[in-house]
Formats: sequence, C-alpha cells, structure tokens
Amino acid sequence: MNLFKGRHFTRDVILWAVRWYCKYGISYRELQEMLAERGVNVDHTTIYRWVCKYPSFSSRHFLRFPVSQPSAGTLPASGF
Repeated sequence: MNLFKGRHFTRDVILWAVRWYCKYGISYRELQEMLAERGVNVDHTTIYRWVCKYPSFSSRHFLRFPVSQPSAGTLPASGF
C-alpha cells in the first residue's frame, strides 16, 4: 500500500517537511518559507495536513535511522 499515491508532492518532500516540523518545532509558516527558499512552493495548511496524516509513519521511519554522534577523537581542536 502506497501512502503517497496521488499526492501532488513527492514522498521525499512530504517526509522532509514533516521531519523538520517534528524535529525542530518550527511554525508551519516558517517551514513554508524554508521550503520556498529551496524551490518547493507549498501552503502552510498543506504542511499541517501532512503532519496530521503522516505522524506515526514518520516517527517509525526516523527511529530506524538514528543520528550518530561524533566521537571525541574526531572533533577538531578548538584552539582556545
């Protein structure tokens, strides 16, 4: 079953917007501006609908790909 079938935007754009909203807690209008800067013209109410429709899918998807933290040995020296 394809949850994104018939959508105007691609799966990647939808998940990108939902992830940014959930992870950073920015407003829908700020997210609309950020996407517009990247060439994706979408209304803030559309982003709201995506967040309402895909929250469980996005949380399961993102938990599978944890963000790794750099080890202390790989951080550059600060020089202070």
